[in-house]
Amino acid sequence: MVKLRVPAARALLRSEDPNSAGTVLVTDCLEMVEILISQDAKRYSAVLEAQDQRLETLEKAPQSPLRDYSSAQLRLHQAVLQVVFEHEVQGAWNLRQAYQQMQGVAKRYPSFLPARKSLGMLEFAIGSLPEGYRWFLRLLGLSGSVDTGLKHLRAAAQRPHDFQLESQLILALVEETYYRRSNETTQLVTRLATQQPDNLLLTFLVISQNKKLHHTDRALAAFQARPTGPSYLPVAYLHHMAADLLLYQGQFAASERENLKFLHLYRGQHYRKAAAFKLYLAAWLGGKHPTADHYRQQIAASGRTIVEEDTYAQRFFEEKSPLHPILTRARLQLDGGYYQEALTTLKSFGATNKRTLRDQLEAPYRRARAYHGLNQLDSARYFYARTIALSKGQAPYYFAPQAALQLGYLYQSAGQTELARKYFRQALQYPKHEYKNSTDMKAKVALAELG
Repeated sequence: MVKLRVPAARALLRSEDPNSAGTVLVTDCLEMVEILISQDAKRYSAVLEAQDQRLETLEKAPQSPLRDYSSAQLRLHQAVLQVVFEHEVQGAWNLRQAYQQMQGVAKRYPSFLPARKSLGMLEFAIGSLPEGYRWFLRLLGLSGSVDTGLKHLRAAAQRPHDFQLESQLILALVEETYYRRSNETTQLVTRLATQQPDNLLLTFLVISQNKKLHHTDRALAAFQARPTGPSYLPVAYLHHMAADLLLYQGQFAASERENLKFLHLYRGQHYRKAAAFKLYLAAWLGGKHPTADHYRQQIAASGRTIVEEDTYAQRFFEEKSPLHPILTRARLQLDGGYYQEALTTLKSFGATNKRTLRDQLEAPYRRARAYHGLNQLDSARYFYARTIALSKGQAPYYFAPQAALQLGYLYQSAGQTELARKYFRQALQYPKHEYKNSTDMKAKVALAELG
């Protein structure tokens, strides 16, 4: 299952007792993997109904740590599905039940590490939610702790048990996302993928991590060497990631092909607006302006705005303000890790009062990112600060809040705690921008880490 070799996993399950806790849990995990990766809403009701039947089967099974854990885990699966497919009220109730059940399992069986894995993930997720969600948590009677969550996850990741690999991956991704331990996470998933070259999930993580680290060439090499064939679950999102990587390199036609393949294979509503926006960029920068106009209209034609990428794309469509080709090209080069090339591109951009406010803010922010990537930190700090000053705390774009977040990280690394606190708090103060949820969550975790 973890290798995403779903047909082989199902074949193995046929020889197992269908009513045992282990078989019920793995069967449900397989269905969760399929529906979450495909995002096929047509399967939603049938999967929920099957989960209810499995919960009834578990109630009749002999009591054991695995049975109680599986019951709580299935309830968590239901909560995740209901939230993903926009049945938030039912999802919230199931989340509350799953959390309370998992707490009970961990209390009854303190040495049963799988429960520590799931409880740690829940504790961390609830404890790191931004302030705007606190009313919701109070309504549900839920409280979480980042520190407690990490302790549970580390205990589950460090000691052997059947779910140790899953625990290691969850811990690594949490630490990478919120504590900027990207290099360690990338090293871990690369080592594991080398040990298991037939593991598509690990290859996916290698691609994703290298993309986050702006190692475009490595990410593309992993994509091209990924295990393929009918024995694997199709993962449409891989093509969306590849399209981004090719866009960073200026391979516009190849990027367009990969995103079209993604839209053809994908059954969900998330990332559709983002894919249409990237298709627009590939056609526009490639000089195919009628095609670019067609893709621009597709941004509004389908998909939702739950994911921040989609929110950004929809906002671009609604604002109707044209992107600047120089700044856009520089942004893509920066996303790809081509920092020196981005600075060269930015040299041809002249900031004047005739520029839009967005362009006036984006130019220094892009320069800051380039210098940051080149480890020229004095220049990076200067241009981040300039971005914040030009925004005057009111511009509804992500450049200033992201600049504040990055300044917080820079001063934190330099041991200047008070300045770091100042900028993390400033990042939280911006009321509306495209990446507010993720920016606020990162700033909040950073402030908690500072104490």
